Amino acid sequence: MASEEQKRVLDPEQDAAALKALTHPLRIRLLGMLRQDGPATASELGVKTGESSASTSYHLRVLAKYAFVSEAEHRDGRERRWQAVHSLTSWSNKAMQATPGSRAHVSLSRRAQIEHLEASLARHEADIADGRLGQEWVEPSGIGDLMPRLTPESLTELCEVLDRKLEELTTRDTGDPRAVQVMFLTAGLPLAPRDAGAEADTSAPAGTDAEDTS
Repeated sequence: MASEEQKRVLDPEQDAAALKALTHPLRIRLLGMLRQDGPATASELGVKTGESSASTSYHLRVLAKYAFVSEAEHRDGRERRWQAVHSLTSWSNKAMQATPGSRAHVSLSRRAQIEHLEASLARHEADIADGRLGQEWVEPSGIGDLMPRLTPESLTELCEVLDRKLEELTTRDTGDPRAVQVMFLTAGLPLAPRDAGAEADTSAPAGTDAEDTS
């Protein structure tokens, strides 16, 4: 759980240029890698992304211009190493509705999170299958797609409760050698009622909880 000091809160008016810089898919990916895996060089990130080091170096410099990344301690004097400045980027959803550009950034960011979830699922499954994670992680792991009926106030309260509990548990597990990085993605996406004559939504999944999908 990120503390307030670890968050970068963006304003759609004051940080319009910074938001625009984050609309590039590779920059979002590079920032995510630095946050997840720690400092790296442009060459190392190029290998991971399949991009040239010239390309990753350019996009890292753009991220640095808008204070998303900064230079890290170098292992040697030959190549610059980069690190994420913050562990989380956030904003007010209501404020981000102000302009088409900021709305587009929210949409792009959410889709990038879904792609990250897909990549994390594949990595999790491979880690379990290859023995890099012990069997004690099999039961608590999973993805839920419950669809409760809530008011706006209840959805807000649910998010706040999750934030507080996650902060409590993260603090409790600090220093425990058994703790590993967990991909924990939450989504609260209200859906408007369908008209009676509307075509059935065949994409809607059956509600499942974490245990059902382990």
